[in-house]
Amino acid sequence: MESNDIDLSTLERDPGLCTQVYDYPINQQNTIRRAYMNLGPLQPTLSMFPKSGSETHKRSFQASWFKLYPWLEYSKNLDAAFCFPCFLFNKPIGLGYYGQPAFTIDGFRNWKKVGGKKCGLLMHMGADCTFFHNATQKGWDDLLNEAQDIRNVYQKFTTEEREKNRLRLTASIYCVRWCAFQAVAFRGHNEKLDSINRGNFLEMLEALGEFNTELKELFCRAPKYASYTSPVIQKEILNLISSKVRRMICEEIGGRKFCLLVDEAQDESHKEQMSIVLRFVNKEGFIIEHFFGLVHVRDTTAQTLKDGIYSLLSHYNLDVKSIRGQGYDGASNMQGQFKGLQALILEDCKYAYYVHCLAHRLQLALMAASQGVIALRKFFTHLTFVVNVVSASSKRTDQLRDAQVEQIAYLISIDELETGRGLNQIGTLQRAGDTRWSSHLRSVSSLIKMFSPTCEVLLKIVKEVTGSIKGDADSTYEAMTTFDFVFVLHLEKVIMEITDILCQALQRQNQDIFNALRLVASTKVLLQKMKDESWDDLLCLVKSFCQVRNIDIPDLSSSYYNREARARNEHSDHTLEHHYRVDIFYEAINCQLMELDHRFSDSSMEMLRLASTLDPKNAYETFRSVDIRQLVEQFYPGDFSEHEKTILKMQLQHYIVDVLLLTLPVSTATTERSFSAMNIVKTRIRNKMEDEFLNDSLILFIEREIAKKISLEEIVEDSKATKDRRVPL
Repeated sequence: MESNDIDLSTLERDPGLCTQVYDYPINQQNTIRRAYMNLGPLQPTLSMFPKSGSETHKRSFQASWFKLYPWLEYSKNLDAAFCFPCFLFNKPIGLGYYGQPAFTIDGFRNWKKVGGKKCGLLMHMGADCTFFHNATQKGWDDLLNEAQDIRNVYQKFTTEEREKNRLRLTASIYCVRWCAFQAVAFRGHNEKLDSINRGNFLEMLEALGEFNTELKELFCRAPKYASYTSPVIQKEILNLISSKVRRMICEEIGGRKFCLLVDEAQDESHKEQMSIVLRFVNKEGFIIEHFFGLVHVRDTTAQTLKDGIYSLLSHYNLDVKSIRGQGYDGASNMQGQFKGLQALILEDCKYAYYVHCLAHRLQLALMAASQGVIALRKFFTHLTFVVNVVSASSKRTDQLRDAQVEQIAYLISIDELETGRGLNQIGTLQRAGDTRWSSHLRSVSSLIKMFSPTCEVLLKIVKEVTGSIKGDADSTYEAMTTFDFVFVLHLEKVIMEITDILCQALQRQNQDIFNALRLVASTKVLLQKMKDESWDDLLCLVKSFCQVRNIDIPDLSSSYYNREARARNEHSDHTLEHHYRVDIFYEAINCQLMELDHRFSDSSMEMLRLASTLDPKNAYETFRSVDIRQLVEQFYPGDFSEHEKTILKMQLQHYIVDVLLLTLPVSTATTERSFSAMNIVKTRIRNKMEDEFLNDSLILFIEREIAKKISLEEIVEDSKATKDRRVPL
């Protein structure tokens, strides 16, 4: 194995699959040892370890052994135990090998010989200091002890020199962290001493030196091998901090169950990146979502995604068996029932139930409703055309702003507008996007607010401009100034104001499934109420809007615009030309209700409905014990023993269990936000960032709240334990 092929961030964690340390280049072996020592022994706490042995008396590995023997490791792939220090200092057979292969290469599986006088684990440790296990423990201590380093034996360093070296490293750590928090480039185009801009990292160091003469002198006189300013050192420091953040997230999860939120997107250099977010309930009972990493995948097949997820989780000692929910979008490679990612993970963890992102469901429902009604589809086509024509140039944008200023001044003069701080802001027309339904509401609202200025700009284009744009502006103006356009404009605004509350709520990180279900139900109720009661109010609003703006209003006095008369089919032939406006009203709402019923009516929603009985907000109300028992039997039978199921009915009145159901995902908005952050960190100018550098940068940028809790001294100590230094720390 070549030295430059070693990536410490991707070291295999499972002791049964690890490459032996002696197989690495001799000059890299201590680095590998330190990397593993920094991670610690792999000690997964599985809900149930596999049993083996005779049919009459099967035995399994016990998690309690980790406390009795801190050096012990467990391989899930081989169902075997290993010795961590023996693995670190193992030697090939024939070159001074003293230990038992069972604890270093083959794995120990004889569970019946754990305990008693002839305990296999105690015999491996031995009582004599010459035993291989005890020798490896001493090697571990010596590697951590800088005084034992041969360079320190021949070259003595004073306490002052060590303190100066730590100060240089501390300053570099601060600058790396600052650059990562601000998502700015570390390096400059020209980092030579005579450059006027040496890059953010070096410029920040220089700025610190301007306020601290001692620090400035330290860097000026620092040896080349201990200046801690090279790009390699910058990446090492960044990796140390990001690894520390991930370990803190793992500690916060502890042995609790968690949920996976996964999504994938391309970065600036067109690499497919998979974002992984962990959702869990902390010890205080709050729902937490933490970005855990970005994994570059060669393709988006379900197996590739699964391998990437498992590799990251196992590297940080997170048990796949603890997954209690999967949250993805509706892509076939993710939600496929037979070969999708959710199906592959369900094979390994049968309680990792898949919940299609509720925000994505709502998005699909809203899009389907807008496309399913012909009048609405035409409206959004016209709306997009209006925005394109008016916002096509900076000149037209300035004209729109000037028209708004005149309109606001006129309305204030006639006391139609209130004045005050933050009121009557000048804006532009908002463009609607398919991936964010809230943008449709902003687009509709902005056009209602700027309707008259928009018409004024279109008329100016018709009068002053020549060419094809003149015809576009004329047709756009004609479409805008019709009663039908204004009618649908206000109809969509009312509908989207009702659904927008649900849309925004589903994208909150701390949103729980119980509140999400309530919001879905209340949204349907409000839409139904609008259908039953709001026709007259909407018609009056549209009529008033058209009167102010001199838009022709059709004959609205006919019986067709009376709901009761319509129900009796009392209308004359000459009013038939207007009947579709009423039909649009009912069809738009009915289509919305049908889509919501369709998108929020699968088996996962049934599980969430049953789970709502465990809502902590209803702790003092009577539990629906039938629903709870059904939830246990149908969805979580393996989490309860037969005895617990038997006494469950009596225990419900003393309900004190982990709130597993809160971990179930509501939406994948956090993963999408991570992609937004990725576009900030990896830009067109920084499109050559390595995957590891991008991943570490994102961890600090997104999880800065955790990263800020890590002191600079902790990172110095981690750096000291990770790598041999020419000048000791």
